[in-house]
Amino acid sequence: MQTLAQQVAAPSKLLEEVQVVGLKSKNGLGTLGEVSGAVLYAGKKTEVLVLDSLDANTAQNNPRQILGRIPGMNFSETEGSGFPANGVGLRGLNPVQSVEMNVRQNGYNITADLYGYPETYYLPAMEAVERVEVTRGAASLQFGPQFGGVINYVMRRGPQDKPLEVNLRQTVGSFGLTNSFASAGGQVGKVNYYAYGQYRSVNGWRPHSDLRQGTAFARVEYRASDKLLLAADYSLLRNRLHMPGGLTDAQFAADSRQSTRARNWLESPWNVATLTAEYHLTPRTLLSLKTAGNLSSRSLVWRNEDGGAAAVDSIDRATSQYVGREVQREHFRSLTNELRLRHDYRLLGRDNTLAAGVRYFTGTMHRQGGGPGSTGADFDLNLYGGPYEYDLQFTTQNVAPFAETVLRVSDKFAVTPGFRLEYLRSTAHGYQEVDGTTLVAGEARTRTFALAGLGLLYRPTASTSLYANWSQAYRPIDYSVLTPFGVTSKIDPNLRDSNGYNADLGYRGTVGDWLSFDVGGFWLRYNQHIGLITLPDATTGAPYSLRTNVADSRHRGLESYVELLPLKLLALSTRHRLSTFNSLAYVNAEYVSGEFAGKQVEYAPPVIERVGVTYGLGPLSLTGQFSYTARSFGDANNSVAQPAFTPEQANEYAVVGEVPAYHVWDIAASYNWRTFALKAGINNLTDSRYFTRRTDEYPGPGILPAIGRAFYTTLAAKF
Repeated sequence: MQTLAQQVAAPSKLLEEVQVVGLKSKNGLGTLGEVSGAVLYAGKKTEVLVLDSLDANTAQNNPRQILGRIPGMNFSETEGSGFPANGVGLRGLNPVQSVEMNVRQNGYNITADLYGYPETYYLPAMEAVERVEVTRGAASLQFGPQFGGVINYVMRRGPQDKPLEVNLRQTVGSFGLTNSFASAGGQVGKVNYYAYGQYRSVNGWRPHSDLRQGTAFARVEYRASDKLLLAADYSLLRNRLHMPGGLTDAQFAADSRQSTRARNWLESPWNVATLTAEYHLTPRTLLSLKTAGNLSSRSLVWRNEDGGAAAVDSIDRATSQYVGREVQREHFRSLTNELRLRHDYRLLGRDNTLAAGVRYFTGTMHRQGGGPGSTGADFDLNLYGGPYEYDLQFTTQNVAPFAETVLRVSDKFAVTPGFRLEYLRSTAHGYQEVDGTTLVAGEARTRTFALAGLGLLYRPTASTSLYANWSQAYRPIDYSVLTPFGVTSKIDPNLRDSNGYNADLGYRGTVGDWLSFDVGGFWLRYNQHIGLITLPDATTGAPYSLRTNVADSRHRGLESYVELLPLKLLALSTRHRLSTFNSLAYVNAEYVSGEFAGKQVEYAPPVIERVGVTYGLGPLSLTGQFSYTARSFGDANNSVAQPAFTPEQANEYAVVGEVPAYHVWDIAASYNWRTFALKAGINNLTDSRYFTRRTDEYPGPGILPAIGRAFYTTLAAKF
């Protein structure tokens, strides 16, 4: 492996153009190297998905096709029901809005608030993403204390061999889908640039689930010298979503496409601006600074959900009007600075690498809710007849120094110890109406916690490696968690921080040019796990859900990815290309303490299996994929819906009941001719009726059905 000094000192040489013709899916899933820029990955479990190598529905960001090869990736498919982005989770952790993941773009944070509100509302258009990088739990030392690890969307860059390249893509599909995408990029002297714009509209699979959305991104890089690189990014999201509401079990069984709400709306305009500087202090030392500013918001107007999914949103005969809706609004302002230093040094005759740095984050969240909204059906955020029931402002400050080093004991063996220290301070100000009493908030909470970890890497052969790691994780409770946004469950006012650790042991690599694999086991401990429990009301006996620290949980299992090229294995000389992959995860996630010991953790299916086959001939490529997800539950009680005799029971089981097992088939095809490409596919080929989530908040409450069979066609051109 070249040191940083060797990379800088190596003379540049212009090579002749080489065209690589091979199987697309061969490079579909890879791993990150030991070192990338100023970040260390030695001994960690990592995956890299190269999107151009996949036959996938990138126009709609279909998660099964784009991220389905990652073992154990569990999806919360909610985009068709009113959430802006589908969430992801790993190892039995909650996938809703990717709350357990550290979500990044080009290495910087894109969520609203790292601790106060880590949900993902903005995602880039996948047509503009070059690759997706995933690092499991051991990423907590360099990126933050999250249990689920990091998912990083790396955007495309302008081609370095031409001043201008234009890409145009037009997609049409079922349920009124129209997606228009255009990008431009290139290299002009020392400047590399790339920008895209996307507009997507869809009428929706269910009534009242229409969407209008625009995203854009621009990046300019200036290579000032061999030592200095400067870059600026800007990301934008504008959307307006109609939310068709959640369903009870009986409603889903009768007609999963029905809508119970026509007057629920959401918009979440997002703005992220970033400055990056990389400077080689010496041939062996790289200094990197990323500064990301987020100025975003979220606004919601919806029918008051006190009656739950079973309540009818009808016109009052006495007033000849609908019941008034509620208005809820949030504004986010944050600034994240991450300073990283990478230094290559010699120790005992060997090259080693140190990565150290510090993160400083400051954020403000202004939350207003319970405002009296209009009796109309359009998107109207005005208040009618009074103030908000609560008006709160939260602030968060975080300082986190960290350091890791790769100690290369031999040519085959490396050890990576690391340490991270987190300082966190949060405040709450404002008022909240509770049972007719005005409560004034004015509190501060401060805590400091340390995380340690160790990674091991051993290379028995030139193309295979054994890896192992252990690292601590932490999930602090912020004031904003105690006063959530649009939630129908009760909240335990004594919520406590969660802590635990991740451990991995695996074997990965390639055999010739016909087999690639990554097989390993994991163990995750999650103390004071936060989830939902179902309790009877002391007065009426009706069930209700409570969000609380349920108990300690243990997550253990197997993650396996194998990709085989059978024609390469047989050494056949043919124009045909054939690849098959199997992505399998077995997860035993259960509570191990308290009254729920032995119960399955919420949204932790024991088996997630995906199998795919790709066939190619010349410019033609065909891919079929089968996905299976075992059943899970919406609460720690592992409740299963019973015959409901009251609306209260129907509503509660809609929030916390079983999420049945489901399987889905997806097929996709592409044909490339000169500068043009034609892509088409069918998602959910067999029109399976299923859902991935029950929710106690908007866009429900209740069951959020996944989208049925859908067709799409894309025509692309590159100039």
